[in-house]
Amino acid sequence: MLKAYKYRLYPNKNHEEMISQHIGASRFIYNWALENKIKSYEAEGNSISRFALNKMIPELKIEHVWLKNINSQSLQGATLNLDNAFTKFFREKKGFPKFKSRKNPVQSFSVPQHYKVDFENNKIKLPKIGWINAKLHRRYEGKEKTATVSRTSTGKYYISILIDDEKENPVNKSFNIDTTVGVDVGIKDFAITSIGEKIDNPKYLKNSMKRMKVLQKRLSKKKKGSANRQRAKVAVAKLYEKIANQRNDFQHKLSSKLISENQAVALETLNVSGMLKNHCITQSIADASWSSFVKKLEYKAEWYGKTILRIGRFEPSTKICNVCGYHNGKLTLTDRKWQCPDCKTNHDRDINAAINIKKFALDKQNLIGI
Repeated sequence: MLKAYKYRLYPNKNHEEMISQHIGASRFIYNWALENKIKSYEAEGNSISRFALNKMIPELKIEHVWLKNINSQSLQGATLNLDNAFTKFFREKKGFPKFKSRKNPVQSFSVPQHYKVDFENNKIKLPKIGWINAKLHRRYEGKEKTATVSRTSTGKYYISILIDDEKENPVNKSFNIDTTVGVDVGIKDFAITSIGEKIDNPKYLKNSMKRMKVLQKRLSKKKKGSANRQRAKVAVAKLYEKIANQRNDFQHKLSSKLISENQAVALETLNVSGMLKNHCITQSIADASWSSFVKKLEYKAEWYGKTILRIGRFEPSTKICNVCGYHNGKLTLTDRKWQCPDCKTNHDRDINAAINIKKFALDKQNLIGI
């Protein structure tokens, strides 16, 4: 099983300069490789391979001497990242790879091997850079794979180490109606479960908008290229980082709770990209970050042998009475509670939807994916 362990780095000035050079070189090689792939496809109808690009890097070092100071495997890691981006484009249709910019909020480079981790002294050694102080708050066991060093827009440095613990994924545990929970995500309440529990939406972005507007207004008034503008820019980035950290912490705790308490979690497949086109609720949907929450549920379920059930996005989970099956076609978005005309059951809109999601997921005819 593959797991990534992320640690904070505390480089000195020399380390920061070398890390910046590695980041810039990796970005340069990535863009150079992407340009060559595009040109070769336009000229010959075939894209040049990663291995052919790697053979061209030594010649590139003659033209650009500064590349000799960079770990050669990190340069080859950039072509591997590009290759993975093309694979994702062809398999998942996630968008054609773009040229990397130095203005991206997070900059990074990979270290495939030959790095060392000293847990006793809280240090990590990187090729061509040396020993760097780190906060090694968790130990790991297993085979070390690629490490990725990143720098955030607030000037913080991290390293993410991929570990293969050489253990098989646990076999999924059996589940039934009693050990399965249905979860309906929303805006007013972040998540509603089939047992009637409602988890409030913390709305971290919305609650920070007043402060955000002040900081962005200050930034807009600073002279471009000045030190004051850079400081104002970092202040805005720090607030965005705080919001992201709060959201991740909340989602990690909730996803861990749902996975640990149930053998299976039933979810509705949402067209988030389509919903974001509704400008009235775009910010609220982005603030909730449902896709990130579902990803956390999926990989944690894989870790612990639990099951994620999904139903189709067009299943009428909200408009069907979970007691008698009556379809209320007149239900609108403003109707938060309604009474079934047939069985006279009073429904909470969201709890009823969560119960129906669970029922549809356990019905094999409606199950679209596990």
